[in-house]
Amino acid sequence: MKPGNFKNLIFFFIFVSISNLSLLNAADKIEEVPLINLEELPPTFEEDKDELEKIDKSNVDSGDAEEVLKKVNKKKNDKIYINLKALDKITAKTSDIRLLVGKKKFFGPLEIKALKCQFSDNSGFQDTVAYLQVKDLSVKDNDQVFLFNGWTFASSPTLQSIDHPVYDLWIIDCENI
Repeated sequence: MKPGNFKNLIFFFIFVSISNLSLLNAADKIEEVPLINLEELPPTFEEDKDELEKIDKSNVDSGDAEEVLKKVNKKKNDKIYINLKALDKITAKTSDIRLLVGKKKFFGPLEIKALKCQFSDNSGFQDTVAYLQVKDLSVKDNDQVFLFNGWTFASSPTLQSIDHPVYDLWIIDCENI
């Protein structure tokens, strides 16, 4: 073997061994990256995390069933409310939205308006249906149309789904019908 080829062969082995060592050190660096605690991320919608925790604590503290029934009876009146569940797909947090029929409520950049809520009875199967209009206010378009405008069903929310890349809404039930 010529001395020049021998030098190239030694150089090649040294290069391969150094590159293998750098790959081993790279694995150590990946393990040292700090993990993100998702509980510490602030929510991306209008409610504050501290307010949500206070509500949760107050719900846990009120264990007496009679007090809960009294609170529910006080809230009942002639107005019809729609209970919605809202999901922020980025933080994977859900929120309950109680919306009065005819009024607007905001969830992130979405403007939600409920126009009607009723029970549907088709061949013995009863379902809750609601007519919703949803606008995305983050879109800066003069010809702003509804993101969703139509009936949605509690039993199958994917039948008429609200198509948004970040947020998802579905109806739970109606009150005072």
